[in-house]
Amino acid sequence: MQLNKFGRAIALAAALVFAGTTGAATASASVSAEPVDLYSEVTAADIADPTALLGPEDTGFEAAQTANGAINWFRNRNGSTAYQGYCERAVRLAWNRKTHHASAIAHWRSSDGARHTTGTPPRGAFVFWNISKYGHVGLADGNGGVWATSVNGKIGHAKQHYFGNYLGWKRGNSN
Repeated sequence: MQLNKFGRAIALAAALVFAGTTGAATASASVSAEPVDLYSEVTAADIADPTALLGPEDTGFEAAQTANGAINWFRNRNGSTAYQGYCERAVRLAWNRKTHHASAIAHWRSSDGARHTTGTPPRGAFVFWNISKYGHVGLADGNGGVWATSVNGKIGHAKQHYFGNYLGWKRGNSN
């Protein structure tokens, strides 16, 4: 099974911790006169390159409790169809929210944050539309655009008016 970059970072850390003892154990367990190395040496080049540990696709685990973290969550899943029909779940996961709502319309109608029906939603705000009995929700980019599910059938970025029947917005949070 191929490890992702985060898994390789853990393996690298383990190799650093056990590197000294592995060679000694190998040497003493070996019957031949020459010790056999069962590990490859970790060099400064392996550690100095931060992309060897975390690449751009691994961003978004900055607690995802900031507007940038929540938007990065969506950006890192751009093009994914995994959350079709689960827009409320997607914004909840993006913000790492403790509060769960049954649907986007339930979130809009809840006392979970003040409702705003005018103005440009700030970066990371929950943006709501009444497009079905469950509604729809996405995250504002702060410039009149949104990250959402169901943008051409997948997670994507669109202008706020991409969806009809705009309801308004609530400040994004990880409550």
